[in-house]
Amino acid sequence: MAIVTGAARRIGATTARGLHARGLDVVIHYRGSADEAEALRDELLALRRGSVALVQADLAEHSAPERIRDAALEAFGRIDVLVNNASAFYPTPFGSATQDDWDELMASNLRAPFFLAQACSGELAAREGAIVNMVDIHGLVPLSNHPVYSQAKAGLIAQTRSLARELAPEVRVNGVAPGAILWPESEQSPEAGREILERVPLQRQGHPEDIAGAVAFLALDAPYVTGQILAVDGGRLLNM
Repeated sequence: MAIVTGAARRIGATTARGLHARGLDVVIHYRGSADEAEALRDELLALRRGSVALVQADLAEHSAPERIRDAALEAFGRIDVLVNNASAFYPTPFGSATQDDWDELMASNLRAPFFLAQACSGELAAREGAIVNMVDIHGLVPLSNHPVYSQAKAGLIAQTRSLARELAPEVRVNGVAPGAILWPESEQSPEAGREILERVPLQRQGHPEDIAGAVAFLALDAPYVTGQILAVDGGRLLNM
């Protein structure tokens, strides 16, 4: 059974589909995308009855981790995999960033994964389970005009490695660092996209399924892997 945060749309939804296809029951967490979450639930329930539950929570709220854990246990009575996928992302140019920006970006990208891991750690340990954190290549090489987001993802990389040590040997903790997979929903010029892809050795954009496959590998198929960050970026880190 897997919890996937931010699972109603985009990479999170594809990750939930991938884990469901591997036979896991799935808890789909969402904040505001109720229609998309319900549509995904119905899609997956049509494939396997009783295999999906929804939980709504704002990860900025301190009660969210326990609420998500409790919803999973109520629905399925166990937790085997936790995927911390939910993420706020927007520019915060230095000089104009606010403390509210800091709080919002740190809440979803860094604080919530830690406290959700803490809330679920007992169940995960009992099942010899796994945590997979969705980090970012910009946690390794900062993104211009996104200093707060980049710091949050760098912190999540450190958190991944720290919890791999803290939760061993019962729970494995790894991270996936996407590269150019989906462009941000904020406006981006075609020229900017082309410039990015010119620096990708594989010379193409990746797909959400590439990330979902990496998550499934680390969660289910890598019993001797922990504390690792797997970049799924077409080699872009080589040219950053």
